[in-house]
Amino acid sequence: MFNRVCIIVLDSVGIGELPDAANYGDVGSHTLGNIYKIRGKLDLPNLYAMGLGNIENSRLPSVTAPTAAYGRMAELTHSKDTTCGHWELMGLVMDPPFKSYEKFPEEMLRAWLRRAGRQEKWLGNHPASGTEILDKLGEEHLKTGAPIVYTSADSVFQIAAHEDIIPPPDLYKLCEIAREILVDDLLVGRVIARPFIGKPGAWARTEGRKDYAVPPTGTTLLDALETHDEYTLGIGKIEDIFCNRGVRYANHTTNNADGIQATIDALKHDTQSTLIFTNLVDFDMKYGHRNDPEGYGQALETFDKQLPEILAVLRPNDLLIITADHGCDPTMPSTDHSREYVPVLVCGANAKPQNLGTRTTFADVAATIYDGLGHGKWNIGNSFIQKIY
Repeated sequence: MFNRVCIIVLDSVGIGELPDAANYGDVGSHTLGNIYKIRGKLDLPNLYAMGLGNIENSRLPSVTAPTAAYGRMAELTHSKDTTCGHWELMGLVMDPPFKSYEKFPEEMLRAWLRRAGRQEKWLGNHPASGTEILDKLGEEHLKTGAPIVYTSADSVFQIAAHEDIIPPPDLYKLCEIAREILVDDLLVGRVIARPFIGKPGAWARTEGRKDYAVPPTGTTLLDALETHDEYTLGIGKIEDIFCNRGVRYANHTTNNADGIQATIDALKHDTQSTLIFTNLVDFDMKYGHRNDPEGYGQALETFDKQLPEILAVLRPNDLLIITADHGCDPTMPSTDHSREYVPVLVCGANAKPQNLGTRTTFADVAATIYDGLGHGKWNIGNSFIQKIY
């Protein structure tokens, strides 16, 4: 039914709280709806034309005749983190999910620093946003040289260090050691290097961020495509999220602008990949976690302006899927991810506009792709291929 698929993950663009949001402290979360409400507008004519505002409880302007199939998806995995969200999109539901921490065990931190040959001293070790932790502990870090450790409701162990105090190669080594420790009973989804520069009152995180994930705990669509001699191009942090497994080609862009351009270039010129899989990180990293609805809204509007160029380079047998991996409502008191439905918009030359309704798992994306490429039924989720072709 199609020969090539492009998935664009608008990182953290949720579309309303899930029924179990109270278990995560996320009652009232609605990333798109609350941004629209607080700004008084979201100029997204191309996404609206596709049907974004027609999705159930979207709180956004609807259109009479959407040009794409549209709906929303619930996350079956009991989490709201990046890794689990992407894995479920690729047909792997993690049960139980990764562990999250309010505070990491001190013996674990001491063992980590001993193995790194460093003094057993750290700063932080509590949930915080990236900017907040630097404002609070950046100056002390300059004085002591101790790495800054922090986490969130996401399953992450983040290490921040000024590039003049702990140069990036040394920071990456610290992350590699932490990754080796945070397994089994301590299993954490990602260890993240967060290098920064600047001085008190003027800190700036660099694009030297590096994620250390764990390999998927089961078979993903990426693995299956490789088995069928069909390959994936990962754009953005995709290869990090999947530990390079099933990602034959990678273009590690670090911001939305480069990720969008890389996607357009791949759609134009890539003749090797069956799946082009893009993560656009700025929505989450720059605006969601920083409680910046204005910046978030502007980033959405920028993507919308470039959407016609993406649509224009689709080939006759391409399928485009636009979705997200979780929410991160910048209007909520928390700076963490939010437990939300995610939108799904699907279009291609031969795909029919349809209301896909509310899907019970992100894995419906994997099931649809596997089915549409002619490989049969995926082991979890329900294909919506028959609704759109």
